[in-house]
Amino acid sequence: MRPAIQVSGLSKSYGDTVAVNGVSFEVSDGEIFGLIGPNGAGKTTTMECIEGMRRPDKGTISVLGLDPFRNVYELQERIGVQLQQAQLQKRIKVWEAVDLWASLYRKKAVGERLLEQLGLSEKRNTWFMNLSGGQKQRLFIALALINDPELVFLDELTTGLDPQARHTIWDLVRGIRERGKTVFLTTHLMEEAERLCDRVAILEHGRIIDIGSPESLVKRHCPERTVVLVTTDATAAERFRTIVCVDTITCLDTEITLRGHGDDFVTEVIQCLSESGIRVTDFRTILPNLEDVFLKLTGRSIRD
Repeated sequence: MRPAIQVSGLSKSYGDTVAVNGVSFEVSDGEIFGLIGPNGAGKTTTMECIEGMRRPDKGTISVLGLDPFRNVYELQERIGVQLQQAQLQKRIKVWEAVDLWASLYRKKAVGERLLEQLGLSEKRNTWFMNLSGGQKQRLFIALALINDPELVFLDELTTGLDPQARHTIWDLVRGIRERGKTVFLTTHLMEEAERLCDRVAILEHGRIIDIGSPESLVKRHCPERTVVLVTTDATAAERFRTIVCVDTITCLDTEITLRGHGDDFVTEVIQCLSESGIRVTDFRTILPNLEDVFLKLTGRSIRD
């Protein structure tokens, strides 16, 4: 099956500033693919080139088997786009915006059904300027889906939203994929990428430094595990040193931090506690995540 998106050797500069430098990747049909990285990494420029909104300096792009520049009008009928920074007229009503967007396409979804699915039915007569941030984002998603697209582009769709609105939109994105669509999104929020994406590409200074599922990236770059426990048993630390997969042991009063490797690390620690009869009053595990991967690969915060 042909990939939904194929990008090879994509480069784009603005004067002396190189925004994207030799980027190559593929997005499979029916997956949620995330392009992640800090602000200014080149995510939006890459997405805009793929959408056909910005012409690259070098490289080839195929979207649904089409060239986004030579086949621009044919492609526009088959994709949906939610831009990072978008606005509507202040006094356009929700239903008016949906009807206006629907009039631009030959194929279209049922506007009222979209509003219902996105929780906007009660706001259909509300002016755009009176919507909350989360409601505006849901409306932009509705507009991106109005032509029943095969492929949906979502650019930083939850930036600036409160946690409740963010989780609501995450559920909406999962629903898009469940309806058989392919989703290509950009984000600098690592939790968002971990919750939503089947695969992610980490973009840094215009280059992709790794691609894979969130789980595989964590396993490849941050295999270490951490256990923190509290015990008054003076022999505990010495007993933990007999565990082969324990790398370091740090003691602070009654708190012991164990760092180790391997899938059986936590199991081995628990087994040691049981066999040695060590009583603990607190026990927790700390697992690495995508932000840990990014810090390890780049040495700087995801929000830099």
